[in-house]
Amino acid sequence: MVSPKFWQTAGWLALALLPISWLWRLVTCIRKAITKPYRSSLPLICVGNAIVGGAGKTPTVLAIASKLIAHGKRVGLLSRGYGGRHAGPIHVDLAVHTFADVGDESILLTARAPTVVARCLPDGARLLEDSGCDVIIMDDGLQNPSVIPTISLLVVDGVIGIGNGQVIPSGPLREPWKDSLQKSHAVLLIGEDRREIKSLIGDKRLVLLGMLEPSLAALSLRNCRVLAFAGIGRPYKFHETLIKIGAKVIGFRSFADHHPYRLSELNKLVEEAVFEDAILVTTAKDATRLPVEIRASVTVVEVSLVWGDPTALSIFLDRILSF
Repeated sequence: MVSPKFWQTAGWLALALLPISWLWRLVTCIRKAITKPYRSSLPLICVGNAIVGGAGKTPTVLAIASKLIAHGKRVGLLSRGYGGRHAGPIHVDLAVHTFADVGDESILLTARAPTVVARCLPDGARLLEDSGCDVIIMDDGLQNPSVIPTISLLVVDGVIGIGNGQVIPSGPLREPWKDSLQKSHAVLLIGEDRREIKSLIGDKRLVLLGMLEPSLAALSLRNCRVLAFAGIGRPYKFHETLIKIGAKVIGFRSFADHHPYRLSELNKLVEEAVFEDAILVTTAKDATRLPVEIRASVTVVEVSLVWGDPTALSIFLDRILSF
């Protein structure tokens, strides 16, 4: 979805929608009260965020998985498979499943570690428990009361922050900020802290730092003419990445998050790129939704999470490895 502008400011529209926000919070409280949560027999790390839209959860899951695998852990990844048709629980198989089956994020996760998709997260956790894993990382789920995480990491985009600080639909928050912070054992701040998130956290939680950095292959686009398209939570972040690389962006097309691309749409983009003598580029997440016949015509710009503050990261990993 495209975030409305008033989510970043305090205005009359945000105030007018407050009664619906209160109703949202009431429904959330009722859901929590009637749900009996499941506690996994394995350490379960929840990587979540406070707002609607992209904050960098999936790159964070991949980065934590890599760290744990390097420590000899058998990591299993858990996702609800947003946008996919399978309710699960089901092991994602790249030879069989597409984004239409299990969601685009699950396709990305499976390339790093065994991944289970389950609308019912407790069922997914049980399947991973029976699959030889010794730690589970859950992509999203901070606001889901059906499982009890061993450790929760709250991911915050330093550029977006928490917007106007209101709960949807008055603002971008899924729940009050204090509730998200209280649930979390640590906070990962990605990018420059333009919204002074550190001051909102104070000394209440361990703060980790990180940056989403383009791959070495992506750096080859420097000074190249590119026509870009993206259907992610915040498409402009992809545009900023291309500018940071030094690419010459001659055009940019935004689509809704998880947009299932039609061949006709993509053919038009390919024709435009040829006409403009430009390279057609997109994100790794978007690439999972491209038809096979078009993939050779599109260059994928990959980014990964680069950790800052080694001391804080070591403390966080030690907490995980202690279980």
